[in-house]
Amino acid sequence: MVDRRRQYLLLTDEDLIALVGDEDAEAFAGLYDRHSRVAYSLAYRMMGERQAAEDLVQEAFLKVWRAASSYRMERGSVRTWVLSIVHNRGIDQLRSSASRRRSQEKVEAVAPASQPSETFAETSRNSQSDQVREVLRGLPPEQLKVLELAYFSGHTHTEIAELLDVPLGTIKGRMRLGLKKMREYFDSRGMTMPG
Repeated sequence: MVDRRRQYLLLTDEDLIALVGDEDAEAFAGLYDRHSRVAYSLAYRMMGERQAAEDLVQEAFLKVWRAASSYRMERGSVRTWVLSIVHNRGIDQLRSSASRRRSQEKVEAVAPASQPSETFAETSRNSQSDQVREVLRGLPPEQLKVLELAYFSGHTHTEIAELLDVPLGTIKGRMRLGLKKMREYFDSRGMTMPG
């Protein structure tokens, strides 16, 4: 079993996707191991929420499993194809969510105002999300990159140092400075930084 798994590690993405097209579960697992992290990173950036991003990745890889035989190498790499599935599914979900929200707003417009605390909580969450995006846009690129890799892609400090080919101490320093600037932004507005 270990030898077989090692053989899969040596295969190219194109070889793996061909095997997935033949319903090879081990090949699918190998493809998932290679691309799920970057797929999650994209999904998180699109959805802005961990559970929604995880659901999106799961749905996208289910589509990869079902549609593997439709992959065409001339249209791009397997990674690009997987990410395009995540992106397209994410757009569909965001549109669907926006449509549901518009319908809900129409219902709320004619219904008596009830449970204002829920509406306030949702507005507060959306507002915090916008403020986090705003403060991130104001960070220097090197600090922003470290925070994105740590919090949106789930990399450790050591992994980030290796990925960026920068000393570990520098990564920790950039992380500390970026978080400090975020905390100062929220403190200056009398708010608590979202966890």
